[in-house]
Amino acid sequence: MPALDAPAHEASARTPAVIRWLVLATFIVILNETIMINAIPRLMADLDISARSAQWLSTAFMLTMAAVIPTTGWFLQRVTTRTAYATAMGVFAAGTLLATLAPTFEVLLLARIVQAGGTAVMMPLLMTTLMTVVPEHDRGRVMGQVTLAISVAPALGPAVSGVLLQLGSWRLIFAVVLPIALGVMALGMRNLENVGEPRPGAIDWPSVALAASGFGGLVFGLSRFGADEVGSPLVIVGLGIAAIATFVLRQLRLQRTGTPLLDLRTLTHTTYRRALLLMSVAFMAMLGSMILLPLYLQDLRGLSPLQTGLLVMPGGLAMGLLGPRVGRIFDAVGGRPLVVPGSVGVLVSLTVMTQISLTTPYAVLLAAHMLMMISLAALFTPVFTLGLGAVPMHLYSHASSLLGTLQQVAAAFGTALVVTVMSSRAVQLATSGTGEAEAMLGGLRWAFWIGAGLSVVVVVLAVRLPGRLPATAAEPEPEPVEDLAA
Repeated sequence: MPALDAPAHEASARTPAVIRWLVLATFIVILNETIMINAIPRLMADLDISARSAQWLSTAFMLTMAAVIPTTGWFLQRVTTRTAYATAMGVFAAGTLLATLAPTFEVLLLARIVQAGGTAVMMPLLMTTLMTVVPEHDRGRVMGQVTLAISVAPALGPAVSGVLLQLGSWRLIFAVVLPIALGVMALGMRNLENVGEPRPGAIDWPSVALAASGFGGLVFGLSRFGADEVGSPLVIVGLGIAAIATFVLRQLRLQRTGTPLLDLRTLTHTTYRRALLLMSVAFMAMLGSMILLPLYLQDLRGLSPLQTGLLVMPGGLAMGLLGPRVGRIFDAVGGRPLVVPGSVGVLVSLTVMTQISLTTPYAVLLAAHMLMMISLAALFTPVFTLGLGAVPMHLYSHASSLLGTLQQVAAAFGTALVVTVMSSRAVQLATSGTGEAEAMLGGLRWAFWIGAGLSVVVVVLAVRLPGRLPATAAEPEPEPVEDLAA
């Protein structure tokens, strides 16, 4: 493991090689999350499936992520960096190969689940390794490079798939990704060094089952709120929450024996708790708007999927390219000059989107979307760095796993919330005699107001985050586990 006490000018000279390879691999697997968006109509025609069935290709991916990520904290402490990397990329590549050759929808769905299993390991592995090998004074800059990967990749996904679909079959999407994933895996294994030492320990299988059924069930239930019936999703969500509550109680008991699957002592650190809540609410607002804007552009404005992808791509590129610069600013002046304006920028952009009409200039939409993405760049890098930096080193893997899990839950909750509000308002307006287009527009406006309301919460939480961590932030705080509920 590289020394953590290297002089500032040496540590800042370049990003550790292990981080560069992990960022590249993370970019590839995250690109895969959104690359299927434009392929849904083609899949419906080629595989003779309904829109609801096709949507399962995204739902199953998110569901698997939510079920697997809680186990990664335990997994990353038990294996070497190279083993975790090989496992994640190997599973992802196997899923991609299976998707390329899939003869039926069922096989393609299985392939997406396999891909998600590999993706679920990669992000916590990157975050845990970064917090371990990068000294605190340089974490902002390096975290900015991570932001580039996790924001540019989703932004490029729809545009890349739009181009590939113009050239050939939907299988081309996976056929192009596969050799890139295999190449990154091979080069990474040749150059990757292990960080830290794995610790032995048995896995608690009841905790695995509770985490999978709880977090997976919650995400699945939330994803069903876009369907016609409401009763069934409510039951699934309730069962998921009950399983999560049981999971939490079991982890608290296992913490006394030293073998929890997901160590919840991370939540005894105030800054981490606030960062976790802020990131979750910000993801609700961001993912909600990411669902709404394509619906508006394609269903009401008549843009093609490719045109929609190209319109939103500049915002994603701006967010990613600003990531390293935001990181350097954070290292120099702390988080408050970035987090507070960033949260206000998100609020302003979503407020602008509440005023959309059937003739809103595309330049206004582009500007609002870019403002939101740039504001999120100013927000995410400092919050990730402050939140993960607030916990002691031995809890890094658990803190990053919990963060990744709640991101999936927040994404599902935000999507379910805005879709339900949009649909309910649109039906209400249509029943009162409003035209179909105006009814949908009214539903979209209400849904954007929900996003704006969530962004107000983000502003409040941003103001309460510290500008920098205290010098003793890496040491365990003397708060007992019993204070977790407080």
